[in-house]
Amino acid sequence: MTDCEVAIVGAGPGGLAAAAHLGRAGVEAHVLGDPMSFWREMPEGMLLRSSRTASSIAASSGPISLDAWEASGEALGAVGARVTLEQFLAYGDWVRRQVAPEVDRRRVLRVEPDPRGFELALDDGERLRARRVVLACGIADFVHRPSECLGLPAELVTHTSEHRDLGVFAGRRVLVVGGGQSALESAALLHERGATVEVAVRAKHINWLHGGRYERMLGKASPLVYAPTDVGPMGLSRLVAMPKLFTSLPRSVQDPLAYRAIRPAGAAWLAPRLHGIALTYDTRIRAATPTRDDRLQVELSGGDIRVVDHLMLGTGYRVDITRYPFLTAELLAGLKVDGGYPVLRAGMESSVPGLHIVGAPAARSFGPTMRFVSGSWYAGRSLAAGIGRLPGTRTDYERVA
Repeated sequence: MTDCEVAIVGAGPGGLAAAAHLGRAGVEAHVLGDPMSFWREMPEGMLLRSSRTASSIAASSGPISLDAWEASGEALGAVGARVTLEQFLAYGDWVRRQVAPEVDRRRVLRVEPDPRGFELALDDGERLRARRVVLACGIADFVHRPSECLGLPAELVTHTSEHRDLGVFAGRRVLVVGGGQSALESAALLHERGATVEVAVRAKHINWLHGGRYERMLGKASPLVYAPTDVGPMGLSRLVAMPKLFTSLPRSVQDPLAYRAIRPAGAAWLAPRLHGIALTYDTRIRAATPTRDDRLQVELSGGDIRVVDHLMLGTGYRVDITRYPFLTAELLAGLKVDGGYPVLRAGMESSVPGLHIVGAPAARSFGPTMRFVSGSWYAGRSLAAGIGRLPGTRTDYERVA
């Protein structure tokens, strides 16, 4: 049995940001997990949708920002306005070496209450006792698949999150479902690697992000309406970047604003890459049935039939904290949950004292920026303020220049 002050479960951007801010607060943290594992499984050739500034871990500027990485001489070439996946992975590894050089790569099997805090069972049979636990486990466990696709063979139906090399679909016919960035970029990459692709979009059109065009037009005035977090359109971006203010609004106001900030959308730079790809709007899957020749017959809601070699679901994620497999029934019994999201208070602390949760599961309590890398700026500071008792949680991006 090994004891520690704080155990951070997860070594992606959220976990690294938590370690960075806690370290600054003088709090020793033991980080567990496979560093950047979720990101390493994303398709080769992907570009991050978020702006360069919003892709920084833990803070928009400072010693572990993207700017600092580029200045360190270790960056993979010049970092442009759009960060490549390969660059972000290398940047994440650099951040890890700065804030958590000795990540414990063992897998956490169970987190259960202990008289002195929590006990974590690890995959090698060892146990770790911690006074506090920070869950920074990301969204991999929250993959959403439409009910019509459940039970179908994995050889025929997969989620976009399950592919690293989309070149394996060269020469095959693929139907991609979804109208957000994941679906659209996967479709573009599939097309560029030789697949015949169609995209089925539930909405009547694709929402295209303007890519900072209006921000550039505003010049020096842009910080008044756009936050560096890069979440949400003009005006709303500034509001959701201030979680205390945003969450002071009535829930009936928060919910539609949060949806508007994160609704399915594609980056404007993707549009030209979709030329040559069939786009079918205002449709959804009604049924899907394997054929005798190992293909898939897909019936769309309008009655049209498609026979494809593969169905790829760009249907996103739905947070349900109970789907984290390591949370015991005893722990879940004390965890207050609202629509799958844990109810959190200051310091990102749940209803279970000493259990803190960052990342997408915190979005219900602190707003939609928690779903993105830039949400780690506020989450890390709030966590450090709660655990390290640092004064205040006001962050640099909450100030209007």
